[in-house]
Amino acid sequence: MQNITICYLLGLFLAIIAAVEFATSERMPRPAVSRFPIETAPAPDSSEPLTIIPQPPALDQARVELGRRLFSEKMLSHNGDVSCASCHDLAHGGADKQAFSRGVAGAKGVVNAPTVYNSALNFRQLWDGRAATLEDQIDGPIHNPLEMASSWPEVIVRLKADPAYVAAFASIYPEGIDPAAVRNAIATFERTLLTPGSRFDRYLGGDKNALSAHEQEGYRLFKSYGCASCHQGANVGGNMFQRFGVMGDYFNDRGQQTTADLGRYNVTGLSADRHVFRVPSLRLAVLTAPYFHDGSAKTLREAIDVMAKYQLGREIPEVDNHRIITFLASLPGDLPEKVEHAHP
Repeated sequence: MQNITICYLLGLFLAIIAAVEFATSERMPRPAVSRFPIETAPAPDSSEPLTIIPQPPALDQARVELGRRLFSEKMLSHNGDVSCASCHDLAHGGADKQAFSRGVAGAKGVVNAPTVYNSALNFRQLWDGRAATLEDQIDGPIHNPLEMASSWPEVIVRLKADPAYVAAFASIYPEGIDPAAVRNAIATFERTLLTPGSRFDRYLGGDKNALSAHEQEGYRLFKSYGCASCHQGANVGGNMFQRFGVMGDYFNDRGQQTTADLGRYNVTGLSADRHVFRVPSLRLAVLTAPYFHDGSAKTLREAIDVMAKYQLGREIPEVDNHRIITFLASLPGDLPEKVEHAHP
């Protein structure tokens, strides 16, 4: 009887220890799981503000291909004039080199079209961050009267009238053609539009000969001036909000203020969000002039001078400006080929 009692108490003691360990483990923070696991790249240097762009994720290729076709499909617009690719030309850095893109019937937009490349790495979508995901972002241009000027009922009717699209959707989505399926297909394709393999990423991975001495000096200046305080991570931006005009009143100096200049205030209505925007990515900056939400800076040199004045409160000498641009030229990696297909 005494042995049974001892065994019972010992078992109870071990059970209590196990319960405590389980409860403690439940309170411990879980390690973050990357949406885009890097299989072959070396671990990033934690001392660096910039990180390596991952390889595109493994996704359903049928959805990717359908999204690729829809990305170039002009039926998404009211009069069949424009597609996603009209403003986001994948052959030219994923943008269109205009201050403001043109929508249906030549309508002029109110903000500069950012590159679609690496947009999957942004923590929010659009300049004011009103879209939480790539799927959410697609609603914007579909309904915007200055862009596609369409609606989901109109888009769905057109797609359902096309036997090729009906068959393509039916083979992938049990529900067939509906807004959610269209959003998912386009967003799935956009998630593949990453640009790994840049010389800068090879440099971060340990190949110190991947960058010239001038490029390395440009990166050092980029960090020392404080540019990396906002332009950081794999996308060299896109992962935070910031006010445009921290050290000066950019909008008062520029003049002719517009509703679009209010930035995130248009989403939240909070006074603190006036002139606040999602920090743009600089990964393909050398390919995507003009710059800023208003497309006002025609060159990188001009953009750097504006940032120095209004964000850093200082001037950057011409030689340093040039070195930083030299560094930025090392950032683009491998760009997928131009989307050719407009139809399944």
